[in-house]
Amino acid sequence: MDNFRKEIDSIDSQILDLLAKRISCAKEIGKIKNDKGEEVYVPSREKIVFENLLKKNAGKVSEKSIRAIYREIISASISAEKKLTVSYLGPKATFTHQAAIKNFGSSVEYISAPSIPDVFIAVQTGDADYGVIPIENSTEGAVMHSMDMLAETSLVIVGQVYLPIEHCLLSRGKLENIRKICSKDQAIAQCRDWLRRNLSEVELEPVDSTTTAVRMAQENPEIAAIASEVASTYYNVPILEHGIQDLKDNQTRFLVIGKTPNKKTDNVKYRTSMVVSINDRPGALSEVIKPFEEAGINLKRIESRPSHKKAWDYYFFIDFEGHWEDTQAHNIVEHLRSTLPMIKWLGSFPI
Repeated sequence: MDNFRKEIDSIDSQILDLLAKRISCAKEIGKIKNDKGEEVYVPSREKIVFENLLKKNAGKVSEKSIRAIYREIISASISAEKKLTVSYLGPKATFTHQAAIKNFGSSVEYISAPSIPDVFIAVQTGDADYGVIPIENSTEGAVMHSMDMLAETSLVIVGQVYLPIEHCLLSRGKLENIRKICSKDQAIAQCRDWLRRNLSEVELEPVDSTTTAVRMAQENPEIAAIASEVASTYYNVPILEHGIQDLKDNQTRFLVIGKTPNKKTDNVKYRTSMVVSINDRPGALSEVIKPFEEAGINLKRIESRPSHKKAWDYYFFIDFEGHWEDTQAHNIVEHLRSTLPMIKWLGSFPI
């Protein structure tokens, strides 16, 4: 055992030396990027790094471990290039906070924002370099505030994060003594069947975040919160029930927003988001979709939202596989520009 421990200590010293060299290289890259006016955070480069690592790893270390370890190494390297600040829909320990850490690691600075519009404002004003917002859940669908802000602001999508969502019931009291259950409206909706079966007589109260609900449960033993295991640990509120979400494969997709769109990088698969308004006549939406079908471009998502311009006027949010700069996509967009009242690129980001 002593011999193995000595060997581990020696390996750790080598790893530290190599980490120092890696971070030194990152600092030099940061200087070059600064001189060229380029962004420090480059999602396409990160994707290539992870893919190369997994190929070289060849199963020697678990993929989950590789991703977790190098997420933090890359986070430290980015921080060496520039002090990076990320705003997220807070407070601390929300699922959005967890998604932000999953994407950026622990070495960047985080700013909690009380609402989705406040995340956008933080990035627009320069208080934050990037923002992280929820966009859709696999059970309950789109997050409307996020869609509206994307349509109304100049910020663009530069990345996406998928986070498995396990909801827990947290309270300082016993299950039979719960008089009210609080959580974000989407969280309550994702657990409606479980709540109906187990606590049908208990009052449900939507609040602005899962963390707000946990704080309420922290103060009152007759209140339970629907939140994450992380929130339970962070705020020291016991878990009464694990996994109360209706679908076990429950995921939320989050977006990373910034000021500068991603340039296309070869050998990286992209997803593109755009928003359009259409003419109010039969077949108008079909005329938008058909060119993508003819070009063999896969549409991943279509969602409509009131435009807030006039009654019964709608925006259509469309996601497709590929980059905005792809020749086929470019030709389709130029054709649509001549026929549509409005078309706006919301961003292209690595899959």
